[in-house]
Amino acid sequence: MGKIRGAIVVDTERCKGCELCVEACPTDVIRMERKVNSKGYHYAYMEHPESCSGCMNCGIICPDGAITVYRVKEEKVSEET
Repeated sequence: MGKIRGAIVVDTERCKGCELCVEACPTDVIRMERKVNSKGYHYAYMEHPESCSGCMNCGIICPDGAITVYRVKEEKVSEET
């Protein structure tokens, strides 16, 4: 059985930097970017994408709907000899 991996896409122009997603992330994946968007807000990004489980906490908690969560099932590739 494959492992579920997640990934998020942040709409950087919708993000207002409230940091709720950072607090909601159980795997400590999300951080706030030092750069700012056109509105002057620091926006969220995936600092540790390999740790994302796709739990969707960040997408659910985001008050602006700026985060889309994707889940992918990784299939284990067996080497045939």
